[in-house]
Amino acid sequence: MTVLRIGNFSGFYGDRFGALREMLTGGEVDVLTGDYLAELTMLILARDRLKDPGAGYARTFLRQLEDCLGLAHERGVKIVTNAGGLNPAGLADAVREVADRLDIPVRVAHVEGDDLTASHPGALAAHAYLGGFGIAACLRAGADIVVTGRVTDAALVTGPAVAHFGWGPTDHDRLAGAVVAGHVLECGTQATGGNYAFFREGDVHRPGFPLAEVHADGSSVVTKHPGTGGLVDVGTVTAQLLYETGGGRYAGPDVTARLDTVRLSQDGPDRVRIEGVRGEAPPPTLKVGLNRLGGFRNEVVFVLTGLDIEAKAELVRAQLTDALAKTPPGEVRWELVRTDRADADTEETASALLRLVVRDPDERVVGRALSGAAVELALASYPGFHVLSPPGKGSPYGVFEDVYVPHGAVDHMAVLHDGRRIPVPAPQDTQPLDDVPAPPLPDPLPPGPTRRAPLGLVAGARSGDKGGNANVGVWARSDEAWRWLAHELTAERFRQLIPESRDLPLTRHLLPNLRALNFVVAGILGAGVAAQARFDPQAKALGEWLRSRHLDIPEALL
Repeated sequence: MTVLRIGNFSGFYGDRFGALREMLTGGEVDVLTGDYLAELTMLILARDRLKDPGAGYARTFLRQLEDCLGLAHERGVKIVTNAGGLNPAGLADAVREVADRLDIPVRVAHVEGDDLTASHPGALAAHAYLGGFGIAACLRAGADIVVTGRVTDAALVTGPAVAHFGWGPTDHDRLAGAVVAGHVLECGTQATGGNYAFFREGDVHRPGFPLAEVHADGSSVVTKHPGTGGLVDVGTVTAQLLYETGGGRYAGPDVTARLDTVRLSQDGPDRVRIEGVRGEAPPPTLKVGLNRLGGFRNEVVFVLTGLDIEAKAELVRAQLTDALAKTPPGEVRWELVRTDRADADTEETASALLRLVVRDPDERVVGRALSGAAVELALASYPGFHVLSPPGKGSPYGVFEDVYVPHGAVDHMAVLHDGRRIPVPAPQDTQPLDDVPAPPLPDPLPPGPTRRAPLGLVAGARSGDKGGNANVGVWARSDEAWRWLAHELTAERFRQLIPESRDLPLTRHLLPNLRALNFVVAGILGAGVAAQARFDPQAKALGEWLRSRHLDIPEALL
């Protein structure tokens, strides 16, 4: 087989339940991958494991498998998933129980070695991001289903490609091509029109899930099953390539993919070819994601209606500050969201929201102390006093951080369906990670008339989170728009348009092959999504906010 068809049926824990059946019945596919893990998911699974030591994996996958295991077996489709979470061996056993109960003969293997929690005191979960060679070992030994814990999202694709094509650890260009294909697939329908800046250009009511036709040289074509919704074009693939990445080097445990070498082209309706990807040896260290409890938080949202919004906010803020003075929380954050409109014809549109968030290591400080103080103001504060919901007890919140360990710090192991344990060696060839030298800027557009208009009329964007950092990828849709964008949207201009970034470290990366800029804003998300440090804790809409900001845009582009 010269082409390996790898599809995706899950981009996160909670994705469309019926996607596995849709991918099995919608067209030809050789391998199906399910990505269930995110930084927040690992914390959720860690808390599950505190209650039940046998838990720690994505139970949704088991229910999907009960419905579709027979179909996958009949069609000879392999399934590779990181749904094992914190307990891949436990999920593998549970899959075997399902297969036995359904009397379906399948071989189940799993990958382990990522769990480093024991060596990180105070962490609820500490897991290294493993590569795809453990998955490949399981598949080469005949596994029908491979369950992993914390591997990189792209490893779900590189593993099957390595097994199928026989690539070795030094086939860096081929591995890098598979990493890029895996990164496009990992978030499911985000590659087929979901969450897409130009969503009105296609029918994205129910996007089909993506698949990649991977070739022996590492190139691929991203597409979807015939007749499914959504769209696959250079824009949707570009958006996903920029998601949660940084500069020209995209590092992983098997290879560092050079995103600045990626070439995209339309290969027909709903088909985008990815080629030209270059790879380099991986860094000498592995990323480890640490999840720990950061303390307790609580919040109250006050509704301020009609006149004197600012004065009403000032009054209740002063009252709560006085009430909490004896045991003030370690962190107090107020945000006034002006959703109100003058002379509004509904009460809701006449109202603004004042949000109070408090955090402290002591649950009592943010629990009853806050809720009591807020409730006592019900008849003694601003006119029209009410809240969206009564404040409750303080709830725990998590903190995520990255640390790095040598490859040799993990015991990467493929546990085969017959119980044999195959060690997966660390790469012998590594290369320290450095920034790619800045490429030259394109020639600027000639001077001409401009018009004040939203950036989003000429550029797309997609944003996301990595720990406490956010990235915003912005791409132009034509060469002329790229010539303008590369010169206009500087780091300084970005800070002007996104005021939250003004006092934070900000890096701008140029990716000319994609006609794209990628901005990384360090620390804008505090201690990560579980800490809920801002209104949009995963920066999902940061790119759309940027697109809504107005600039002087050449009329020739509008």
